[in-house]
Amino acid sequence: MFGRKKAPTPLDGRDALLLDLDGVVYRGPDAIEHAVPSIQKAATSARIGYLTNNAARTDQSVAEHLSAFGLSVEAADVVTSPQAALRVLATLVDPGALVMVVGGEGITVELEKAGYRVTRSADDQPDAVVQGFAPHVGWEHLAEASYALQHDHVHWVATNTDWTIPQKRGVAPGNGTLVSAVHLAVGRLPVFAGKPEKPMYDEAVERFGASNPLAIGDRLDTDIQGANTAGMASALVLTGIDQAKQVLAAPAGQRPTYILRDLRELFEPYPEVTEEVDADGVRSVSCGQAVVRMKQNVVRVARAGDDPVNLLRAGAAVIWASGLQIWGLDVDPQLYS
Repeated sequence: MFGRKKAPTPLDGRDALLLDLDGVVYRGPDAIEHAVPSIQKAATSARIGYLTNNAARTDQSVAEHLSAFGLSVEAADVVTSPQAALRVLATLVDPGALVMVVGGEGITVELEKAGYRVTRSADDQPDAVVQGFAPHVGWEHLAEASYALQHDHVHWVATNTDWTIPQKRGVAPGNGTLVSAVHLAVGRLPVFAGKPEKPMYDEAVERFGASNPLAIGDRLDTDIQGANTAGMASALVLTGIDQAKQVLAAPAGQRPTYILRDLRELFEPYPEVTEEVDADGVRSVSCGQAVVRMKQNVVRVARAGDDPVNLLRAGAAVIWASGLQIWGLDVDPQLYS
């Protein structure tokens, strides 16, 4: 008699892993527990790439940071939002054009490598503006961008739309807030390049020669939405920003293929989620020993089981399958407590 076929792991068949950094590999100055050995193990079977929306740093500085944790990382393994912005910029203006920069060396280094000229002043009549986060960006820099962008022929590319950026002391305004300030002044929007936009993923797939990649992140609205937009599988790891409450409320475009406790679960068989609907219209979803039931707009834990992540997987599946908005549901607090 044959035994039951073993469930595949999230890593099975993958030729590349595209990893977010903050909340996945490290948190502040420290590596996240289990992350480094898991990445080292995954590197024996798949190409490892690192995708970051942080426009203030160069690929080389990111590689050095990751190498300090004991990972084997070269600059070419890192895809930055300025590199994605350059991919977009190349469709708008040719190398040699004058580009005004709002941001740091993460942008200027990439522009100069690609043959663009760089300025910080609108008085130089730039052909384009590239805007990204850097800690020093202030009112005078945003005003300078506004002066340049009052001319409609000047192209505007923003590295990313992150509203917030995690810092050691807490959460601070990100590039999205700075872009919004310029948008309100000039009455138009830039072309965005970093996560969740497709150019960053296109750059990664092309560079790493990936045909079946897995994107891994801790934020639904950037990492997971970006992977979904790019048509690739995704894994949300619960070591960073988004947790159970955000998972349950995720809109269709932000739902991950996998929900992982940490990166060790890349190597474990992913539990099957099964669904049944009885004659009374009660939908029951099981994952491992966890069972969650939903009748009309009421979602309840029928059996918690021994693994809170399996409970979350079952709860997310039943809510997502309902087609109903989270704000209209009566959800058992045990699912997100």
